[in-house]
Amino acid sequence: MPALIEPREATQPKKKTVRRAPRDYSQRLRRAVQLAFLTLNVWIGFQFVRFVEYYESGGHAARVGRPPGVEGWLPIASLMNLKVLVETGALPRVHPAGLFLLIAFLTISWLFRKSFCSWLCPVGTISEYLWRLGRDTFKKNWRLPRPLDLSLRALKYLLMGFFAYAILSMSVAAIRAFLEGPYGLVADVKLMNFFRYLGITGGVTLLVLVVLSVFVQNFWCRYLCPYGALVGLVSMASPLRIRRSTTLCIDCGKCARACPSLLPVDRLVSIRSAECTGCLECVASCPVDRALVFSPAKGYAVPAWAIAAGIAVIFFGVYGFAAWSGHWHTNLPDRVYMELVPRAQEFSHP
Repeated sequence: MPALIEPREATQPKKKTVRRAPRDYSQRLRRAVQLAFLTLNVWIGFQFVRFVEYYESGGHAARVGRPPGVEGWLPIASLMNLKVLVETGALPRVHPAGLFLLIAFLTISWLFRKSFCSWLCPVGTISEYLWRLGRDTFKKNWRLPRPLDLSLRALKYLLMGFFAYAILSMSVAAIRAFLEGPYGLVADVKLMNFFRYLGITGGVTLLVLVVLSVFVQNFWCRYLCPYGALVGLVSMASPLRIRRSTTLCIDCGKCARACPSLLPVDRLVSIRSAECTGCLECVASCPVDRALVFSPAKGYAVPAWAIAAGIAVIFFGVYGFAAWSGHWHTNLPDRVYMELVPRAQEFSHP
């Protein structure tokens, strides 16, 4: 007797209903925000160079006001001022803009995950373009073996812990003495001089980091940046997360392959990791509508335009408050800059 052949419908599993996702523009918007903030930082740097040139020339060069935004590049001074603010309630006289920028960036990273790194940070932007250059040139980026990757990732937390310990162990009086001393007053000039007079050791180190960033995605950000470690820890308290619908997901794995932080998005229901930067690369790569969303535990998906708008509101809101309250500029007498800026290289860390 011939074997009975079961109907085709009974032998194949039922396929999921796929609703194709609409065209995604989140990465265009994110890169526009990145480039706008990078341009702002380039402009701040150009203005600061001209500011320094005026005092180094003894007042003979064109006079340009000091751009307060340069203090965003002084995270240690900003953390010192944050400790003073928490303990005394007093806003700083020196580098106040850095404090307000730190507050803005921490708030952004708490609300929108570690989005400071993927939407605003100029170093993160340059790093991203470097690894994309490597991928386009060599058709791939390299992943370090997992044990080595985990060990290296711990470095940024160790660096963060070192700076946190150093700052927390200082008294308010010691912090004020440091920031209001010659070294602290021209810390921004010393930072500029580090790159302006880059030595062999510094140049080789910078070159190695650039080359590694071409081959390994976000090498500096992933393994060495203590600022990224700080905002990453803050982001873990965020109400928003990347969330995957197990009923809509078709298990294509595109989200995991797209993730710059190398997170296994396709195997998790929600992303809790401090490495998630809220870049939405995984969401943009998902071919199924609403299978992957950036949202609170219960609520609507947060689109990219809402993230961009939220970042803008927080950034300009904090800046506006600082400027309105008179705590944006470091107001030092002209004679202080005239004396200290030309001698910045003489001052060593106290």
